[in-house]
Amino acid sequence: MKTLIFVSALSLAQPAQHQHEAHSDKLGTVAFQTSCSLAAQPSFLQGIGWLHSFEYEQAEAKFSQAAAADPSCAIAHWGVAMSLYHPLWAPPTPAELAKARAAVARALETPAKTQREKDYVDAIAAFYRDSHKLDHKTRALAYNSAMKALHERYPADREAAVFYALSQTAVGTLDTDPTFAREKSAAKILNAVLAAEPDHPGVAHYLIHSFDYPSLAALAVPSAKRYADLAPASAHAQHMPSHIFTRLGMWEESIASNLKSEAAARALMRRKNFLGGSREELHAMDYLAYAYLQTGQDIKARKVLAKLNAMHSVDEPIFSVAYAATAIPARLVLERRQWKEAANLELPANVMKLAPLESFQWAAAHVHFARALGAARSRDTAAAKIELAKLTDIEQKLQVPPGSYDWKTQVGVSRQIAAAWLARADGRNDEALRLMHGAATLDDAVEKHPVTPGAILPAREQLGELLLDLGRPAEALLEFEASLKRTPLRLNGLSGAARAASLAGNQPKARDYYARLVQLTRSGDADRSEIREARAAARALPAR
Repeated sequence: MKTLIFVSALSLAQPAQHQHEAHSDKLGTVAFQTSCSLAAQPSFLQGIGWLHSFEYEQAEAKFSQAAAADPSCAIAHWGVAMSLYHPLWAPPTPAELAKARAAVARALETPAKTQREKDYVDAIAAFYRDSHKLDHKTRALAYNSAMKALHERYPADREAAVFYALSQTAVGTLDTDPTFAREKSAAKILNAVLAAEPDHPGVAHYLIHSFDYPSLAALAVPSAKRYADLAPASAHAQHMPSHIFTRLGMWEESIASNLKSEAAARALMRRKNFLGGSREELHAMDYLAYAYLQTGQDIKARKVLAKLNAMHSVDEPIFSVAYAATAIPARLVLERRQWKEAANLELPANVMKLAPLESFQWAAAHVHFARALGAARSRDTAAAKIELAKLTDIEQKLQVPPGSYDWKTQVGVSRQIAAAWLARADGRNDEALRLMHGAATLDDAVEKHPVTPGAILPAREQLGELLLDLGRPAEALLEFEASLKRTPLRLNGLSGAARAASLAGNQPKARDYYARLVQLTRSGDADRSEIREARAAARALPAR
């Protein structure tokens, strides 16, 4: 990597310090003032660049190199501890916590040469302190408070502002504030830094995360379109824009984003001489398969599944791997309404080995959900009851520690959807509607985890499907339209809305939804029934 170091006689605080700025054509441009030796600075700055793109393994390696080059560089140990936090992912594992506490101890034992560097170390120490007895959320709030104080103490330090903004967004994901006050506060800070540092990778990245909600996503489009170009070396940077593209139904942009992410992830694995897949590659594949399915490009979606089924190993078997390995096959059969295939869904043995599903039961629930729904829609009530019981068991056993994502509720939504279709198969229509209304209400109240492009099937869209099945198209149309506001331009959402409008006698709306569906699937496979129906209807419906 080409890194140029510019040293100025000026400093933001003490005269003994230097302002070091790293320009990279691969990770963006970052500046972080330190007292470390010239030998340590390039590695340290590269670590900051990787850290801002959540490439934690590479960041930790670079910070460790900086510490080796300059044993008196306390802030390098801070960097190692920061690389093990993962504020918007799953909480650190016990092994990561132990490793981070050791890094913090080394940082505290190494006398910081400036008060500012000591304050950075103290801030991350607040997160790891008493991690054996304090929960993740409590410690995340402690770190957030420490970063707020640091930001206020050094208002000219833009890195302090950026890291404080990230901590605001991270804590915001642990709240249930419908106004997104913390995320909006983070965005205000980040936009101020953006004006001074337009090539800062963390600013663009964290703006995307701050606005990764249906009501805010449109605000992040400029950052989404810019971030990937700032840090082309990072697979995560190539992928992150697709979070916003997915929220807004910008499927072609999402596809392009995740193809680049796949390529960057594979390039990294080649540099490491690792022959298997990577967690970033699988994460991109899940989003890629989802986007292909929404545009009716089923052949390409099946190729993503074939690639997954051919994988035998992965660099890091973490939660994102477990999610993708189970979500991709479930999506393929459910989105395409292949009920019998869904009822008999099995993961290949090698895929089962990519991530320990016994540790990620919420991911294993995807397979049981597909089987339960497929069996219920196929009127195989006996099989549906077996799979529903497995979903119920997973839901009851799941624990949600403070600060962790509520997978238990998500499994509960899936369980209620499956139970509703089972009730419908048994002719218990009132119960089916009650269960599906409950699932939709619950689904609306819970934000998706950043690991997923969306629910395996949106509950409110399923409510529309159920109402159509019950011969109530006018009510179904309302539910499909409500679902499309939250998950715009979903193929099955548009198809359902078009069918409901047509059956309800609302031909103008039917014409509009069919036209949108034809445009959406212009590159789609003509053998998919929803696409054939849309194209035929668009030709048959009278012009306005």
